[in-house]
Amino acid sequence: MLASAVDHFPTGESLLYEPKWDGFRCLAETGPVRMDSRQGRSLSQRFPEIVEALDRQLPEGALLDGEIIRWADDGRMDFGALLRRNGASVRHARALARTDPCHLVVFDLLRIGGRDLTHRALSHRRGELERLMGLVEQPSPLTLGWQTDNPEVAMQWWEEMPAVGVEGVMIKDARRSYRPGRRDWRKWKHRVTTEAIVGGIVGHARAPRALILGRVDSVTGELRVAGRTSDLSPEESDELAGHVVKTDDHPWPRLLAATWGGDASRQTYTRVVPDLVVEVCPDSAEVAGRWRHVVQFLRARPDLAPEDVPRDLRTE
Repeated sequence: MLASAVDHFPTGESLLYEPKWDGFRCLAETGPVRMDSRQGRSLSQRFPEIVEALDRQLPEGALLDGEIIRWADDGRMDFGALLRRNGASVRHARALARTDPCHLVVFDLLRIGGRDLTHRALSHRRGELERLMGLVEQPSPLTLGWQTDNPEVAMQWWEEMPAVGVEGVMIKDARRSYRPGRRDWRKWKHRVTTEAIVGGIVGHARAPRALILGRVDSVTGELRVAGRTSDLSPEESDELAGHVVKTDDHPWPRLLAATWGGDASRQTYTRVVPDLVVEVCPDSAEVAGRWRHVVQFLRARPDLAPEDVPRDLRTE
């Protein structure tokens, strides 16, 4: 189940609020333990400390929905640690589990004791989840996600929690069932971010200076140029260098009309395999199906696949 972005703080009867955790979405099953990403990719070998806790502290037959996060020593959420874990070997992941342990913040329960709960209201699922998580002895890599029905508390989260890396709140209807793939939840963030597919880079694949971004056209199904990022920092360039692969088998031309920043010249760039998803922060200006201004690169999202990216220039 997914969320749509809203530009205001919703209030009303039966609404529940949760922090918008900044991590890897995960479905976790017990008996035997299995952890999968939204795309069905196994996360079990990447986060062995969470697998062990699920196996040891929860009964068989449960299916949990949650977010894998990492709290850094300075008390902030560390998405970079998740990226390092995602690219680690099995042996290295076990070492990182000891030095940089992660947590699974559980916010929904879809099955318990082999009994399907997806057709039940969120309020019922939450009650079952709280009883289940009461079995977990703390400290543990497993933690129950915060939830409130008090708009004032939710507003306080929205105002104060960005200091630790939580960018907004989730809004959910306590009466609703769990409907996979539907964007029936809502999210209110401090800034609008979205995802795009990296189709090219400015510079060399081993040292990209900027990214050429793509979006799939909802009419033709083709990958179209959607924008360009501002120049990358040396740290961002190093991070992305291991994720882009040069290719000549690409639907885009070798030269692009560079319309960003008022430059109408033809721009040389390097085409790369369009399988890397990144999160960016664009403004609302558009022209000819592209973001008119350069957009800010935020981070790579190897936990997402190209088919998870919104089409055209939609933020959802």
